[in-house]
Amino acid sequence: MLLNQLFKQAPEIEIQSINDDSRKKKPNSLFFCVKGMRFDGHQFVQEAIENGAIAVVHSEELVHYEEGILYFRVNDVVDTLNVIADLFYAEASYHLQMFGVTGTNGKESIAKIIQEVLNPDKATGNIGSDSITYGTVKLQPLLTTPNIIDLHSILKEMVDAGMKAATLEVSSVGVEQKRVQSVHFDYAIFTNLDHNHLDFHGTMQNYFEAKKKFFDDLDEKACAITNIDDPYGLKMVEDSEARVVTYGMSEEAMYSIRQYRLKKDGTSFCLKVYDQEYDIETNLVSRFNLMNLTAAIVALHESGVKMELIQERVKFLTQMEGHMQMIQEGQNFNVLVDIAHTVDGLSRVLEYATSITPKNCRIIVVNGSVGKRDKIKRQKVGNLMDQYCDMIILTEEDPRNESPREIAEEIAKGIDKTPYLIISDRYDAIRQALELADPEDTVLVLGKGNQKFMERDIGRCSYQGDVIIVKEVLKKYVLIKEGEDYEFEQIY
Repeated sequence: MLLNQLFKQAPEIEIQSINDDSRKKKPNSLFFCVKGMRFDGHQFVQEAIENGAIAVVHSEELVHYEEGILYFRVNDVVDTLNVIADLFYAEASYHLQMFGVTGTNGKESIAKIIQEVLNPDKATGNIGSDSITYGTVKLQPLLTTPNIIDLHSILKEMVDAGMKAATLEVSSVGVEQKRVQSVHFDYAIFTNLDHNHLDFHGTMQNYFEAKKKFFDDLDEKACAITNIDDPYGLKMVEDSEARVVTYGMSEEAMYSIRQYRLKKDGTSFCLKVYDQEYDIETNLVSRFNLMNLTAAIVALHESGVKMELIQERVKFLTQMEGHMQMIQEGQNFNVLVDIAHTVDGLSRVLEYATSITPKNCRIIVVNGSVGKRDKIKRQKVGNLMDQYCDMIILTEEDPRNESPREIAEEIAKGIDKTPYLIISDRYDAIRQALELADPEDTVLVLGKGNQKFMERDIGRCSYQGDVIIVKEVLKKYVLIKEGEDYEFEQIY
């Protein structure tokens, strides 16, 4: 693209890429001096030039101006980057039906459900915390919500690959850092608000305001879909220019959940849509997946998908690995792997575990808490597990530069009556839990889901993933049936 197409009165010079990372080699690039949480791009202009920048966008006076380089001083570099990125990548979001999902829990599930239901008729991409997928392409995730340049670049690649729609997980940090400011959304979904990311936002009010800005920025042609059961649900959309649609258990919801039945292998319910009622059956389990599915149904139906088609396609949805995933390798007890890492998410998983576990049997949980994040919630996590569980095994969960044992000891401050162990190595902790289980017990492995990495003090390290570890350990056992008695024989 020519520079004078991005800045009026600029010379007619070819710009091959835009960049905000001075370390990247980008010939003939336009460099943006973005101020991050730790670094200020103004300090690295020379490095960017050495790596190919021929033009620089800045907001502060620079120490040195190099001859032959073009400089553009603006009031706000990030605001300018949003405008330029949208132009440079051909306003890609305007060529896609865009679904944005925000909230503490459920973003990934809702985005994936929408993608799966739409895909057979309307090629749909997804950008999220688990992966980036479109057509036959599957890429490793970046951030939950990628940075401005990456996001617009990916959306452009989706358009070029023939995608007609896209789903995006919109994080509060992403909104606060203006990563989605120049993305055009047609549908925006709010799930819930719970204690999370307070290390970044400071207070729940700031956290709420970050989420709310996503809806405040919608235009009048967009549709804002909100969970009316959540205390923040209506507040979230009160200043939005978008058309508001509500969902939830409440009878006042436009999409109201009625007469639901939770089973071990699925869920059935009646959904009242305005004045009509529809029977819904799905292989998804638990009350919070019921809410996630309903949010997805609302977005799909409001976008024009017929309810009869939705009813058919949600019956057997693809199991998301590490999300409320029941694992069966022949054992006679329940094993559930879930990524739950917030207080609300943990509460919902524990409630579900209680509903499927016989009263005379135990709930055994493997869990931890991340390092350098929301330390205040650790004791709350311990207290919740103390209420619901019969055995607790505390272990590592992205400890970063903190000691896994010290994190576990902070969680343990919330444990009063339940026996617990601290086993820092996550593989050993999972193995211990499975070896302790008796027939009809429920073992919960929480916090990592199917993530294939562990954040340590040296950075992101390779990790097998909870699902793989659980299956591997279970396969070391053979179920033997002797009359009415069951036992496990360990094979070495």
